[in-house]
Amino acid sequence: MTQPEPHDVPAAPVARPTVRFRWAWWLLAYVSLGTGIVGIFVPGLPTTVFILIAAWAASRGSERLHNRLLQHPQFGPVIRNWQAHGAVSRKGKWMATLTMAVCAGIMLWCVPVAWVKWLSIGCMAAVAVWLWTRPLPPESAPPTG
Repeated sequence: MTQPEPHDVPAAPVARPTVRFRWAWWLLAYVSLGTGIVGIFVPGLPTTVFILIAAWAASRGSERLHNRLLQHPQFGPVIRNWQAHGAVSRKGKWMATLTMAVCAGIMLWCVPVAWVKWLSIGCMAAVAVWLWTRPLPPESAPPTG
């Protein structure tokens, strides 16, 4: 008997938190979504990370927002790839890496305190290494950014 492929196994249902804390998940989801939207317009502020956090929190606090994010034409495929496979597209990896490189250059040029520069650049380098170790989405998944 063969084992099912990991992507064929249905995802376990998310345990709904108690009503007492549902408002906190709802609040985190909307604050993260707002921060992600601001990140579209503010250089150096990530968008995708905050949208993923919003989807994660919404799955616990707002089923309506979670479904809207999953159906969004831009964010939906990215969220579904991350939730199903922990996968990040090659384009997404390159965009994140280039953005971090630009931010590192700006920091080298503008930040006068050496330890702040190097700690920040070290954190960005660690994130870039981690990001490139994430798998690519399966071939059947539509390309995402």
